[in-house]
This record gives sequence, structure tokens and C-alpha cells, in this order.
Amino acid sequence: MNFAVILSGCGVYDGAEIHEATMTLLAIAKNGGTYMIFAPDVKQHHVVNHITGEEMDESRNVLIESARIARGNIKSLDQYNPGDFDALILPGGFGVAKNLCTYAFDGPDCQVDKVIEKVVKETHAAGKPIGALCISPVLITKILGEIDVTIGQDEATASHIEEMGGVHIATGHGEVVIDTKNRVVTSPCYMLDASIADIADGAENVIKSIINLTKS
Repeated sequence: MNFAVILSGCGVYDGAEIHEATMTLLAIAKNGGTYMIFAPDVKQHHVVNHITGEEMDESRNVLIESARIARGNIKSLDQYNPGDFDALILPGGFGVAKNLCTYAFDGPDCQVDKVIEKVVKETHAAGKPIGALCISPVLITKILGEIDVTIGQDEATASHIEEMGGVHIATGHGEVVIDTKNRVVTSPCYMLDASIADIADGAENVIKSIINLTKS
């Protein structure tokens, strides 16, 4: 299987969560798949010092930052074509809620980047499976509406998902929710107090579930 993986920067507080991104790529490779990494070519909302948690007085680009994780092998998201891939997957991190949409600031009334919205809708319309880890199910729900997803057990975020038209199902470490009708697979990852081993389990279970969906 050939996966498209969308990143939102580099680093949990202002970009893609690096453990989730890396474990997703590893899970794809371990299960015989291939991948291409994409990110939007847009300005990052802000830059956070990952030691202090404080905002820094500098500007970065989401595509360029994501290229750190991709080791330079990355494409701008506007080059994505769902016909070239068997599935789409989004690791989490605050970059999803800050750079791909405005959920971190506007909650369920958030606005979604037009390119990511187009990509998700076209992938869904083509019947290709979509995987989402951590906070990414919020983004997918905002775009697609009535889908079954999980972000773990956080009541506030779960209520926002319901407000956006989705159905939230509580889960624990490594567990997945599979919406077979919409072909969406989600897992909570660092939305729970997780270890890197938990993240590996969640990522692999999402990838295996997506592979199984393509056989049905």
C-alpha cells in the first residue's frame, strides 16, 4: 500500500508530534507499505521554545519544518492527488490545531486551511481510507461532519467533536475506532498520558486497520 502522510510542522507544541509522525512511518514500513510525506507551504502560526514552552520571536514555514522529519523527501500539499495513494494519514501535534486549522484558538468554530480541506474531501469522496492520530480526528470531524472518531477520554474535546457533528467513542492506549462507512480510523496517542511504546502501538494498529479496510 502507498500512504500519503500529512505533517503540520516539526514539534509537538507548534507542529507535528515527532513520535507520532515517526512511529506512523515505521508502522507503514513494517507492514509492507510505502509513503510520501506532504505538508502545506504556509507560514507556521507561531514558534514555541520546546524547553520553556514560551513563544519565540521568529517565523517559520510549515513545509520547511516538516521536511526535518521527512529528511527532505517531502512535497507541498497542493501537489497531492488521491488517485496516487491508497490511504491518507495525519499524525497529531498542536500544528494540526494551529497550522492546519484554528481549533487551538477557536474551538468547534475553527476555520480549516482550504488546501487540507480539499485534500480530505477528495480522499473521502474517492473512498480511500483516512487515518488520524491524537488531535487530528478533530480536524477530520470539522471537515467531514458525521463520523465516528476517538481522541481518547478528554471530555472537553469530545464534546467539541459532538458539537461539530461527530460521534466520539472513548478509548485507551493503542485502541482504535474504525468508522467502516466513512473509512476513517482514529487513535488517541498523546491525547492520553502515553509512552512512546503506546504511540507505537496506536500507530501500528491504525495502519493495520487501514490495510484491512482496503481489503473490504
